[in-house]
Amino acid sequence: MAMIIAFFALAAAPVLAADVGFEEVKVANGAEPPLTVGIWYPTNAPATPHSLGNFTQTVAPDAAIAGRRLPLVVMSHGGGGWYDGHYDTALALAHAGFVAAAVSHAGDTFDDQSRVLQLWRRPAQLQRLVDYMLDEWRWHGRLDAARVGAFGFSNGGFTVLVAAGGIPDLSKIAPYCEAHPDHDLCEALKHAGVDPHSGADVPASAWVHDPRIRAVVIAAPAFGFAFGRAGLGSVRAPIQLWRAADDRHQPHPYYEEAVRADLPRAPEYHVVANAGHYDFLPPCDARLSRKTPEVCNSQPGFDRAAFHEQFNSDVVQFFEATLR
Repeated sequence: MAMIIAFFALAAAPVLAADVGFEEVKVANGAEPPLTVGIWYPTNAPATPHSLGNFTQTVAPDAAIAGRRLPLVVMSHGGGGWYDGHYDTALALAHAGFVAAAVSHAGDTFDDQSRVLQLWRRPAQLQRLVDYMLDEWRWHGRLDAARVGAFGFSNGGFTVLVAAGGIPDLSKIAPYCEAHPDHDLCEALKHAGVDPHSGADVPASAWVHDPRIRAVVIAAPAFGFAFGRAGLGSVRAPIQLWRAADDRHQPHPYYEEAVRADLPRAPEYHVVANAGHYDFLPPCDARLSRKTPEVCNSQPGFDRAAFHEQFNSDVVQFFEATLR
């Protein structure tokens, strides 16, 4: 019996490959245009620096995958982002033996904000990504369908919370903005000409859940106030929840704290001192800092690079513990 237990423990252990493979794929999405997806995975092929978007990543493009029965983590970016928005976390996961797959959410990316408040589209796109990875990806036979996690930041945090069983009530947005017209969310909606009442009649059936997702990491979830205890009552997966203590984009206690308080099972909760909302994004180089200072610049004394080393380590450890 001891030998049998040892065998299965070994089979479920992560494969620590020498390097990280990467590929960008197009995923068919019904009648809509294909979704663009980035995938990071363990490989034994030599990796070299490559310019991908705004960052340089050390990867082996289109290399062969290493390992079997690999756990999968799907990733959902924040509003106005794209699949590469958390590349350093994806790299850390791949180095630890996970496959990380991130989707660019059509209608809510840096180059297409046409459907930013059609939030029900995002969980459906994430489910399509899980379908693709488990059934269609060229290395899908190397994945363990019983070990699927999800990571999300801001709008992506909202997305993975819905995927894990959450049901938001978007009719809460308008009264929230009436009470807090100076909050970033409400100012952004006004600036974009988006009616905060526009999602008020979204039925609960519009929100797509994915029971294959077994564990969730959420950083600075958008629209946290829209769920409530009833809306989060069906969320059973273990959750690691992160809050930036100096998040002026999503003021406390309406977002992370609202989620933490109403989850039926207490999450692993982290509050990052002196951090702002965008400190959950990777550190920027000098060029990108000049281009987008509002996203790149941290509070004086906050070391984003050092924080991300710890953040990525904690994310990896959480998924290692929950996706056994």
